[in-house]
Amino acid sequence: MNGFDLRTGSVSKNRRGWLSSEPILVLGLVLLTLYFARDLFIPFAMALTLNFLLAPAVIQLERLRVPRVPSVVLVVLLATSFLLVVGWVVARQLIDVASDLPSYQQNIDDKLSAIHAPTTGPLGNALRGVKFLAQDLSGTPAPQPLPTPGSSKSLTRRERELDRQKEQANPNPAPVIVVQPPVSNRAYAQQLLRPILKPLGMLGMVVVFTIYMLIKREDLRNRLLLLAGMGRLNVMTQALNDAARRVSKYLLMNVLVNASYGLIFGVGLFLLHVPNATLWGVILGLLRMVPYAGMAIGGALPIGFALAVFPGWWPPFFVLLLFVVLEIAVSNFIEPWLYGTHTGISALALVTTAMVWTLLWGIPGLILSTPLTVCLIVMGRYVPQMSFLHILLGDEAQLTPEAHFYERLLALDQTEARRIADQFLENHKLVALYDDVVLPALALAEQDRHKGFLDESRTAFLFQSATELIAELSSYRSPESDESPEGSLEAHKICPVVCISSSDQADEIAATMLAQLLEHRGHKTIVLHSSTLTPEVLDRLAEEPSTTICISALPPFAFVHARELTSRIRERLPDNRILIGLWGTSEDSDILHERFSMVRPDAVVVSLAQAVQSAPPCETIPEAFWATRS
Repeated sequence: MNGFDLRTGSVSKNRRGWLSSEPILVLGLVLLTLYFARDLFIPFAMALTLNFLLAPAVIQLERLRVPRVPSVVLVVLLATSFLLVVGWVVARQLIDVASDLPSYQQNIDDKLSAIHAPTTGPLGNALRGVKFLAQDLSGTPAPQPLPTPGSSKSLTRRERELDRQKEQANPNPAPVIVVQPPVSNRAYAQQLLRPILKPLGMLGMVVVFTIYMLIKREDLRNRLLLLAGMGRLNVMTQALNDAARRVSKYLLMNVLVNASYGLIFGVGLFLLHVPNATLWGVILGLLRMVPYAGMAIGGALPIGFALAVFPGWWPPFFVLLLFVVLEIAVSNFIEPWLYGTHTGISALALVTTAMVWTLLWGIPGLILSTPLTVCLIVMGRYVPQMSFLHILLGDEAQLTPEAHFYERLLALDQTEARRIADQFLENHKLVALYDDVVLPALALAEQDRHKGFLDESRTAFLFQSATELIAELSSYRSPESDESPEGSLEAHKICPVVCISSSDQADEIAATMLAQLLEHRGHKTIVLHSSTLTPEVLDRLAEEPSTTICISALPPFAFVHARELTSRIRERLPDNRILIGLWGTSEDSDILHERFSMVRPDAVVVSLAQAVQSAPPCETIPEAFWATRS
C-alpha cells in the first residue's frame, strides 16, 4: 500500500515492497524459477547435498593436519571411485539379467497356469498384455491365432468369388520398401551422443560445485551472512549451523543404514541362490533413499525376479520373508534409534514435498526432496518471514495445552477438554493447571468476547465448563505438592482471605481458583463479586484487619477495573492487606506495583502461584484475635 510523504509531498511506496505483500505471487515466481532453471538448480542442489555428506570427512582430515585442498581432492576421489566401482558392477549384472530374461519365460507361464489365471475378462486381458510385453522384450514372436473352423462360411459366395479373382490378378504382389534418407556423420554423432552428453555435463557441474563448496566453506558462509545483514548475524549463524548439523547427520545416517540394508539383503539373496544378488542389493539400497515409493519398488523387483527364475514357490516366498523382516526391523527399530526425528519433517509433509520436488525436477527432485525440505524447515524456524514453512512442514504441529483446551471448549466438547486437563495433571501440580491452561484459556475467551468473535452461547458454555472443572477439582491434591492435607490445621491457624472479582464472570472464575488453592493451604476463604461490596460489607471487613483482600482481574481492561476497585476498598479498609492479581499479564510485578502506587496495594502478582506464595502464612494470625472472636 502506498502512503503520502509529508516531507516531499509525494506518494511513497511501502518500504516492505510488493513482494512481501503478495506471498502467493512470490511462491509462484519461486516455483517457475525452480522449474525453468532446473538445469542449473539440480546440479547445485546435488552438490549442496554432497557437500553436507562429505564435509564431515574433510573436516576430520583437516584435524589430522592434512591441508584443505588435498583433503577435498582425496575425499572426492574416494567417493567417485566407490560410485564408479558400484556402477560398473551394477551395469554388468544388469546386462546379464537382460540377456537371461528370455530363458525365464517358461517359469512365468507355469506359475500363471498354476494359479489358474483367467483367460477372459479384464484380468485375463491384463495378463495377456503382460505376456505379450514379455515376448516383445525377449524378442520371441507372438503366436498367430489359428483360423477357427467354419470362419470361411461367414463369407458369401459373391465375396469368395471376388477374393479368388483378386488372387488370380495379382499372384505375387510387390513388397513395399521404405528407404530412409541418408544421415550425415555429424547428425549421427549428435543423435548418438545427445543422451550421454547431458548427464555427463550435469555430473561435471555437480563435481565442480561440490569441490568449490568444500574448499570455500567459510567464503560461502560469509556471503550468506552478508546477504542477511549484520543485524541478523546471530539468527543466520544459528540457522546455518542447525541446517548443517541436521542435514549432515541425516544424510550420513541414511547412507549408512541403506548401505547396510542393501548389503544384508544382497547377502541373503546370495544364500538363497538368487542370481545377480549384488544388483538387487544395490538397487534396494539406492531406492530406499527415495521416500516411501523407493522401498516398495526396490522390494518388488527382486521378488518378481525370483518368481521368474525359480520354478517353485518357496524361493520367492523366502525372498519376500527376508524383505519383510529387514524392513520391519530397520523402519521400526534401527532408523528411529539412529536418527529418529532429527530431520524434523512430518510424515505428511515428507510425502507432499516429495511429490512437489518430483513435479519440478523429476527423479533428481524425488531423491533430493528430504534434504531440501530440511533446509526449508530450518529457514522457517529462524527467519520470521518464513515461519509458515516450519509450521506446515515441521513435525512440531501440536497445539499447546491451553490452546487445545480452549479449542475443545469452543467446539463444545467438554469431555475432551476434561481429558486434556487430566493429562496435564499427570505431570504437573494443580496450581500449574490453573496458571498454564485454564487462566490462558479464559484470557483468550475474554479477548474474543470483547472483539465480538465469541457468541453468548459459546461464552456461557465455556465459563460453565470451567466452573464445573474447578468444582470437580476441589478435593484434588497434587501428589508432590506442598499443600497442607485437609483437616490437619487447628482452628486458630485458619487465615481469612476474601477473593473479590473485579468485573465479569472470568474474573470470578479466577477468584474461585485462587480461593480453592488457598483453602488447600489452610486458609479460610470466601468469594465475592465487586457488586456485592456494600458499605455494610466493607464495614464488617474493616472490623477484621487481619483479613487479606485478594482482587482478581483478568485482561483485557484488567488494570482499570482493578485500580478503581482497589481505590474503593482502600478508602474503607486502610489496615487490611490488599493483594491484586492481574492474571497472565506479561509485565513484571515490580513495574505493576509502581503503576498501582496511587491506591497503595500490598502486592501485585500475575499468577496464582505468586498469589498463594504472597498470602500471609497462617502462623502470623495471633491467637488472641481468634479468642476475641469466639
